[in-house]
Amino acid sequence: MKIIPAQQQHVAQICAIYAWHVEHGIASFETTPPDVAEMAGRLAKVQSHGTPWLVALEGEQVLGYCYLAPYRPRHAYRFTLEDSVYIHHQHGGQGLGRALLSHAISLVEQAGYRQLLAVIGNSENQASLRLHQSLGFNLVGTLQSVGFKHGRWVDTVLMQRTLGDGATLPPSEATRI
Repeated sequence: MKIIPAQQQHVAQICAIYAWHVEHGIASFETTPPDVAEMAGRLAKVQSHGTPWLVALEGEQVLGYCYLAPYRPRHAYRFTLEDSVYIHHQHGGQGLGRALLSHAISLVEQAGYRQLLAVIGNSENQASLRLHQSLGFNLVGTLQSVGFKHGRWVDTVLMQRTLGDGATLPPSEATRI
């Protein structure tokens, strides 16, 4: 398995992985899977910010992906990112999420980002909660019953990880990706 930056040639497989999670899971609060054109636009948007969108490949097969995007558009949030990690449903539990997210964290720490947030759909999503906890994320809180999907109310769990110097020193604008 290798981890590389996502490219347009990976979009259809990324789209299929995400569609499965939208249709069968509650990690995403989307209820209709985006089409390939929409997903290509999302990839381009993340890349336009200079933040990583990575894929785990076995041969040419995308096994999973991870991206870090700006948490919010307002300027004061410019050193804070939010992660997204999705693994092909037949390849969970193999350490792919950890490998992808660890690699992405390394890239953005070197670039000078200071905080990373995980907004985890479904407080019962033990795999995602354990993944984030194992990589140094702390529980910030739970928004209870904020989503309704597949006939049930779903929580959102907020987790946070300090990157690099965190809030101990002012940021340097020059160290961004």
